[in-house]
Amino acid sequence: MRYIVSSYFKARMALKAPRVTLEQWRVLQSVVDKGGFAQAAEALHKSQSSVSYTVAKLQEQLGYPLLIIEGRKAKLTERGEVLLRRSRHLIKEAVDLEELAHTLGQGWEPELELVVDQAFPTPALLRALQAFEPQSQGTQVQLKEAVLSGGEEALRKGSPDLVLSSIVPKGYLADPIVEVEMIAVAASSHPLLQEVEPINNERLSRELQIVIRDSASETSVDAGWLGTDRRWTVSSVQSALEIVTSGIGFAWLPKADLEYALQSGKLQKLKLTSGSERNFHMYAIFGKGERTGPATRLLVELLQAECNACPSRKVSSSLS
Repeated sequence: MRYIVSSYFKARMALKAPRVTLEQWRVLQSVVDKGGFAQAAEALHKSQSSVSYTVAKLQEQLGYPLLIIEGRKAKLTERGEVLLRRSRHLIKEAVDLEELAHTLGQGWEPELELVVDQAFPTPALLRALQAFEPQSQGTQVQLKEAVLSGGEEALRKGSPDLVLSSIVPKGYLADPIVEVEMIAVAASSHPLLQEVEPINNERLSRELQIVIRDSASETSVDAGWLGTDRRWTVSSVQSALEIVTSGIGFAWLPKADLEYALQSGKLQKLKLTSGSERNFHMYAIFGKGERTGPATRLLVELLQAECNACPSRKVSSSLS
């Protein structure tokens, strides 16, 4: 009998429709995020009275206040803080569900947002994009460049379809796609290339190092920097390449982008006691997880094919 009663109430709860709507939670979020009812009304393109009524109705349905007014600002109560955090997850899940429904209904993505770490082999990227275009069924590509943790920040702040980066944030699906080789180089005229013996860190630290700035605005990673005061910081691999080629300083740069400079003799690899080469994996990170569309998956397949086709690249696995 106890089991039957318990099952009955569970069924009733499962079928019970929520009284509070997603729109009510969205309005509450806007009031808190924007700092007041008037600001929220402007952001939501609603009247202030409509916003006030929506929040008042929400509080009436719950049976207790979520906001208190201090001066001209609306402040959350303790209960309000708990519910607001949960409501953010709820709305994100609802948006994700709609996007999944759209992907299943429409097929190919109308637009593909691609964030690429500048260390990714440029020749392979360009060949993959060239192969992708005639098969894309009209999908537009929005290409953005990043450095170090810039790709991770792009995932945290938005929802790019694909990120090519060496840093995989927790909670994201990713496939190893290529092993990137960074080598220490300097112009042929640089004093370091006049050294007969392999160069140690103490000697290297007396020369100017060109470092590529982390593109993330909220965090900073100093990968590859020796930690001395003798450094210049630039915003891109191309800028670093041009500066080093001109004879100013040395740098670790992607070998895939140095082919011409090395063959022409403009740049030479430095002979270090250790660390003249630095290898790390690049990953294809799916920003939308299971909602990844066919255009994104096709592009990853093409990228892996191009990386596999180059003998100097190592690819760990194929797209699952």
